Amino acid sequence: MTTLEVDRLHKSYGDVKALDDCSFDVHSGEVFGFVGSNGAGKTTAMRIMLGVLAADSGEVRWNRKLLDLETRRHVGYMPEERGLYPKMKVGEQLAYLARIHGMSRPDAVAAVDHWTDRLGVGARRGDAVQKLSLGNQQRVQLAAALVHKPTILVLDEPFSGLDPVAVDVMSAVLRERADEGVPVVFSSHQLDLVERICDRVGVIRSGRMEAIGTVDELRVTDHPQWRLAYGGDVSALRAWIKTVPGIRVLPSKGERETILIEATGTHPGAGREVLKGAIARGEVREYSLVRPSLVDVFRHIVSAEEAAA
Repeated sequence: MTTLEVDRLHKSYGDVKALDDCSFDVHSGEVFGFVGSNGAGKTTAMRIMLGVLAADSGEVRWNRKLLDLETRRHVGYMPEERGLYPKMKVGEQLAYLARIHGMSRPDAVAAVDHWTDRLGVGARRGDAVQKLSLGNQQRVQLAAALVHKPTILVLDEPFSGLDPVAVDVMSAVLRERADEGVPVVFSSHQLDLVERICDRVGVIRSGRMEAIGTVDELRVTDHPQWRLAYGGDVSALRAWIKTVPGIRVLPSKGERETILIEATGTHPGAGREVLKGAIARGEVREYSLVRPSLVDVFRHIVSAEEAAA
């Protein structure tokens, strides 16, 4: 399996560390979500991968070889800031970019027609980029990253400014490219979308990768939570639960017949103890594990950064 490897990247601007021993890999056929707060280092890492910036130290490899200029010709890159010529027509511009990457004119024209139609801007090929809406400019920017049939895709905030229909189209395109063996790396602040379409996710904080794994792996916690729906005296049951060692009662968010609890990790089996006690005291209508979302995981990591600061 071919792999895109980002290995121990360091990058500083004076006293500011933009990247601090940043490492991750993306396998062929995988969609990798790259998430972090503003200024965490996502764009810096991507620009180093493309050779736009030079790292102070560290390497980027593709198939165990350094990602050199020749290899980078086969990378499809979508910058966060739109990098298109605003007064140039969409079709002419995309064909020009395809030719730069070595495609023949007929192949370039065919690729332009395919991707503009696929991304819903086929009718705008004769328009100047500056005449398009921001959402359509974003679609054309993705077409520019795809038009030369790249073997690697690196996309910085590709879903920014898109309506739900366009998001669905772009998500499907990225999944299709991955299914054809292309490693896809994209950054996004839309964590629900990352959770839905990514095979693995990396969370970067202050230039370091703090967590990497599948969404299910990242959602594993040492402090599991359960939702308990009860048909008896909820206040009395809540008061009893507060006496159970290793359990914390959380705000129930206005659900009067529901109690939300969390294990503190100090007493294994405390969750089972609560269930047994609740059954003994009345009608348990539901007792279910509440799994943290990717948003919850992200908030936890960011709050740890803020607490350290």
